[in-house]
Amino acid sequence: MNIDHIKQVYLIGIGGIGMSGLARYFKHLGCDVAGYDRTETELTKKLVSEGIDVSYIDEAANIGDNYKTANAETLVIYTPAIPANSQIKNFLQDQGHRLYKRSEVLGIISENRFTIGIAGTHGKTTTSTLVAHILKDAGIDCSAFLGGISSNYNTNVLFGKSDIVVVEADEFDRSFLTLHPNIAVVTSSDADHLDIYGTKEQLIESFSLYLSRVVENGLKIVKEGLPFPAQIKYSASEKSTVYAERIRVENGDFYFDYKGQNGEMNNLHLGLAGIHNVENAVAAITVAKALNIEDHKIAAALSNFKGVKRRFEYIVRQEDTVYVDDYAHHPEELRAFILSMRKLYPTKKLTLIFQPHLFTRTRDFITGFAEVLSLADRVLLMEIYPARELPIEGVNSAWLLSKITASEKQLVSPQEILAIVSKERPELLVTVGAGDIDRLVHPLQEILVHA
Repeated sequence: MNIDHIKQVYLIGIGGIGMSGLARYFKHLGCDVAGYDRTETELTKKLVSEGIDVSYIDEAANIGDNYKTANAETLVIYTPAIPANSQIKNFLQDQGHRLYKRSEVLGIISENRFTIGIAGTHGKTTTSTLVAHILKDAGIDCSAFLGGISSNYNTNVLFGKSDIVVVEADEFDRSFLTLHPNIAVVTSSDADHLDIYGTKEQLIESFSLYLSRVVENGLKIVKEGLPFPAQIKYSASEKSTVYAERIRVENGDFYFDYKGQNGEMNNLHLGLAGIHNVENAVAAITVAKALNIEDHKIAAALSNFKGVKRRFEYIVRQEDTVYVDDYAHHPEELRAFILSMRKLYPTKKLTLIFQPHLFTRTRDFITGFAEVLSLADRVLLMEIYPARELPIEGVNSAWLLSKITASEKQLVSPQEILAIVSKERPELLVTVGAGDIDRLVHPLQEILVHA
């Protein structure tokens, strides 16, 4: 496949965060772009407003005629989350199209460019977005494919004229094994996606394979404590090759010092809350220093970084009411998020609304979920968001609720959540999860700000 010859692109699962980035990329190149997704979302609405056709009915009749014929000018991309019985997917295959995974296309786009790949079971979206922002802010006109919407740029794809590309390297379905990074970062390798990998050992092996794909004389930057050799290890909790110390909260903002073999930077202000995000910032600073970006430019970019949508995103920040939304959907992500909230607001009662994501993840990490959710003062638990999965007998939110030890806990519907918040107006409210819980964000904001 020669990207320069492509004139029309059809994406099956276009509403996914990674797929929508590719849709925008090819639209930017001047291609005709269209696609299918199961449900309409704010993201798909945004794509339509940008001139990209989106259908929500899985029928071949809804595919534009110019995308149906298999030829060198037409590219079809699909996400592995699309079911095998998808009518659109099967029709295009029957027409003779070679269907490409998103990861394969990213590999082709980046193969002749200086690639910075950010991998990890969590932390990769914030870290990759921060790396891209530091480069842009410092005058390096990079491109970037991100797994979230950057609040600085209001998009998940950045276009640049330099040969540098920042890629969020996704471990799902072993997607990151299509890349050959010049600089590779691994932020975490906790057990996850066991429906794909089977065991944690196989997940670890996949990360090892990813690091083995770093080009000759390339740079590997790995979080301290992970079982992978690297030139640089980093941490925000202990001394390492590079690390953060004197992490502190001043007027609701995080500050820290950066130390290590490549110099030190003191009194850094991070425009994003959370101890875990300080750790992500240490990794991003290390990438920037490897590219010889001056310290003062790095510090300025850290300070004016606005974060990523749904990653420790302040929705309401008033004296009597604080509401934060976050994408956390793994026990360790939840732990980092909740502990950061406690550090920021130690005297406030924490009301946490959580939507579990996937039956298999809930089953595999039930003990961990119960433990970390119990750190909240009050837990409002939604039903499991199934995404690509069918139900598993006995695996449900009632089972999880029974294991949570928080003094206040209940199973709730979206409508009940709105009623509870409207009546009680919690002083510290958070919504967390990777399903469709984000649909509650705007209604909750309206209640808290205008009620």
